[in-house]
Amino acid sequence: MRSQFLFTSESVSEGHPDKVSDQISDAIVDLFLSKDPEARIACETLTTTDLVVLAGEIRCKGVFENGEWAPGAQAEIEATVRATVKRIGYEQDGFHHANFEFINRLHAQSVHIAQGVDAAGNKDEGAGDQGIMFGYATDETDGLMPATLYYSHKILEEMTKDRHSGAAPFLEPDAKSQVTLEYIDEKPARATAVVVSTQHADDYYYHGGEGDPAKYAVLRDYVVGVIRKVIPAELLGDWTEYFINPTGCFLIGGPDGDAGLTGRKIIVDTYGGAAPHGGGAFSGKDPTKVDRSAAYVSRYMAKNVVAAGIARRCTIQLAYAIGVSKPLSLYVDTHGTGTVEASAIEAALAKLVDLTPRGIRTHLKLNKPIYQPSASYGHFGRTPEGDFFPWEKTDLVDALKAELSA
Repeated sequence: MRSQFLFTSESVSEGHPDKVSDQISDAIVDLFLSKDPEARIACETLTTTDLVVLAGEIRCKGVFENGEWAPGAQAEIEATVRATVKRIGYEQDGFHHANFEFINRLHAQSVHIAQGVDAAGNKDEGAGDQGIMFGYATDETDGLMPATLYYSHKILEEMTKDRHSGAAPFLEPDAKSQVTLEYIDEKPARATAVVVSTQHADDYYYHGGEGDPAKYAVLRDYVVGVIRKVIPAELLGDWTEYFINPTGCFLIGGPDGDAGLTGRKIIVDTYGGAAPHGGGAFSGKDPTKVDRSAAYVSRYMAKNVVAAGIARRCTIQLAYAIGVSKPLSLYVDTHGTGTVEASAIEAALAKLVDLTPRGIRTHLKLNKPIYQPSASYGHFGRTPEGDFFPWEKTDLVDALKAELSA
């Protein structure tokens, strides 16, 4: 680990076009799981000007069986999609929850995939795809997440809360943030740059002599105030550069400004570039897909390792083959911060957590409609509440300590 360096992470708001797509896809996952906990869903969403398209493969009792839609099912899907867009806040000329064209191209899951994934006879449920998945945790923040990503998320969460409450009526749904921190001896020491670009109401910009400088000052002062509320005061100072809507005007945004697709913000969704990523997206997939469930359990294990004081940083990799229940590998890296050998941690985790697809779903109770809240502001570093974000729990700490001290 270098003793001094700059590192940057970004986040995007719930109104970013790719995040609109993610939230729609996960709203469909939740809808189907609410009706059939064993539903199979792979739902991709395209959003653009006045259009939302669903595509993918599904199987769900009471909704879509044997290649046929149940009465009223397609209308319920459309209502769910429109309600998601309405909740985000899109009522713009180019993208309005009540007016966009809706196309549903969801169809039956391939029987060749199903025969490999489904349990049958002596065969346990297999992984829904091949691939590698990573989990990560670090003691930089209370949530055991990289500080650059944590603050980037929190800035946009605060702005979204104020937009919905009416405290910041000049904000529109689309926004992005970016935080650069200087690290000294592995700890955040200074915030050197913060970038926030937010869609806004008419005239709340000033660029090239156009717009309203007084209104832009209101927007800029508000955003800087949010930044100062989120980022600890000791990290901010004369050394911090603020870039607030650096391109000038940002009136056209969301799916009207740029097409959105499910799964294009995987680094925002995970660790902001501070850890490896296996490449698979999460949103739109039921938990038999190890792209999702194994990434969640990897985070769960890494977080518990750090929460237990076994390491200050921890990366975990899992690998699977489609149709095969047992993981091909479990790899732990504590980046030189561990108090015990990584091989011992691997052995303990393999003993404490059933890492088959069904074992993961059972341990974390993933066969529930809990996914839409994860589709904006990151899947990790969240507070577990009720059934939501169970992979963020640290309930493995005591068992892990006991196993490693035995």
